Amino acid sequence: MKLGWLPGATALIAASLMSAGVAAQSGESAAASAPQAATPAPTPPPAAAAQPAEAATTEDTSGLNIPADVTFIGNREPDVRKATAIVNGQVITETDINQRLALFLASNRIQLPPDQVQAARAQVLRNLIDETIEIQAAAQDEITIQQSELDQYYERFAQSFNKTPAEMSEYLRSINSSERSMKRQILGELAWQRLQQRRINPFVDVGDDEVQAVLARLQASRGTTEYHVAEIFLTATPETSNEVEANANRIIQQLRAGASFQAYARQFSEASTAAVGGDLGWVRAEQLPSEISSILPQMPLGAVTNPIAVPGGYSIIALVDKRQIGVADPRDALLSLIQLSITLPAGTSDAQTRERAQALAQATQSMGGCGHAQATAQALGAELVSNDQVQARQLPPALQDMLLNLSIGQATQPFGGAERISVLVLCGRDDPPQSSGPSFDQIYQQLNEQRINNRAQRYLRDLRRDAVIDYR
Repeated sequence: MKLGWLPGATALIAASLMSAGVAAQSGESAAASAPQAATPAPTPPPAAAAQPAEAATTEDTSGLNIPADVTFIGNREPDVRKATAIVNGQVITETDINQRLALFLASNRIQLPPDQVQAARAQVLRNLIDETIEIQAAAQDEITIQQSELDQYYERFAQSFNKTPAEMSEYLRSINSSERSMKRQILGELAWQRLQQRRINPFVDVGDDEVQAVLARLQASRGTTEYHVAEIFLTATPETSNEVEANANRIIQQLRAGASFQAYARQFSEASTAAVGGDLGWVRAEQLPSEISSILPQMPLGAVTNPIAVPGGYSIIALVDKRQIGVADPRDALLSLIQLSITLPAGTSDAQTRERAQALAQATQSMGGCGHAQATAQALGAELVSNDQVQARQLPPALQDMLLNLSIGQATQPFGGAERISVLVLCGRDDPPQSSGPSFDQIYQQLNEQRINNRAQRYLRDLRRDAVIDYR
């Protein structure tokens, strides 16, 4: 599992992890299953005689000689997955897999359907293999992570939840994970980051002329759209493509059911952005592979794509936000809002809810502005809450659009459910200043990170190729 242990990253995964523990201790359900089972990986055809030598082969330029019509020899049981492995002589046990999977499930407050458990275990095993390879490569390069340093990071992690290390260890045991498993993740993160700093970062060079060229293009593209994107990248070969795509679809099911994209990126993504929850930052569509750039303009905010076939594997893309380059974004406006809410008694029918909502809408639309909000709330028996520092983009997209089109003193359409209905009244709006666009340093950093990411992927691919892995 990629946790992004260096500055500020621990809280992103650990907050949900701790809330899961609270729910478990109170006897509540820790998760909600996906609405439907994921589609399993395609089952190979039954055994048959081998095709003759002159059978057609795929038109692939990779140099592999693979027939277009693959026929497997012998029986295969697709649901059987080997649970352990020996990586260059180092054993990964079933306990390692169980504890890592338990931590991931607790951190996301989910309970996998039975048909998805094996796929999740297989992915955890692949991640543990990569982690082991990374730690071994760092050790071979004489990079040493002292036990005292691991203990310090673990202590900081525990302190971020007002716990002692002993209390954190007890909590991890309560979710069937362990202090050892957590410290192993810390070791993997630190070892790989320091190996990159020694073997990759010094050899990545971004020239001033390249940054100036990007600035010039940004100026020329002023007013065009820029996207804040997150990714989960899964490596695939022609032989593993179907299995990886099926795994990607299972991940997407969980994401669309409410699982954390950041946590899943740390656990499953094989890009170096996994350490930061898959965050690619702000990019223009043309900076991304064409397979992705063609989809972005049609995506609503918060959407997650289906698996996208890209060179080397599959990408899952989440659209976090979007803006226009060099143009002030109205969603950066600071709004002064009053919320009027009515709590509905248990057993309120849909018809009664609509009737109360209509009365709330009529009263707020005719009250003559925010100055009469208190009196209106008292007349309706509504609760009133005000906040004059709400950034529009912090609100749900539907409310953003509605509020940004209101005049001062106007109210939104009622929203809510069977237990509570509310309206928001716009009492003031401070529009953002004109955007000056990204700075020289920001562009330099982005170009540098992209190149480090690409080199790190190639480096890990080479390490995998050279590793001796024995599955048990």
